[in-house]
Amino acid sequence: DGKIYDAYVIYPRSHTNEANFVEYFVYQIMPDILENKCGYKLCIYGRDIYPGEDTASAIEKRMQKSRRLIILLTHQLINCKEPAYDQHIALYNALIQNGTKVILLEMETIGTYEKLQESLRFIVKQQGTVKWKEQHTVHPQSSNSRFWKQVRYHMPLTLKSS
Repeated sequence: DGKIYDAYVIYPRSHTNEANFVEYFVYQIMPDILENKCGYKLCIYGRDIYPGEDTASAIEKRMQKSRRLIILLTHQLINCKEPAYDQHIALYNALIQNGTKVILLEMETIGTYEKLQESLRFIVKQQGTVKWKEQHTVHPQSSNSRFWKQVRYHMPLTLKSS
């Protein structure tokens, strides 16, 4: 299908302490479970987009080459006045352009979704979210936990060579 990545990961990027767990999750736990244990290929901003590249076009190209979009929902992402460029493009691609499937990972209890952008509320209403219920621990979870099973359910099938 011409795709290079199984999923493009969108997460709130910040330099505050609260973001540390989310960044640890994005750069350590997700690759460990989804790439190393399950055989998926993720595209993560800051890891797979290189310094010097035109960020906007690099983000768009990587998203077009991804089968899924994974968006990490946090209070920081929701309360952000101006959503990140990759979030805009992702939602445009998912809802209007090519129907890329979105997987919403609720990293914190969001409660009511009123503050979400309308496009994200639409996706929540259609398919719900996968909720991260683990305590913020430094122990990566088992890839067989309910959370990772739900994530894998939404991911494309991996083509294992036999």
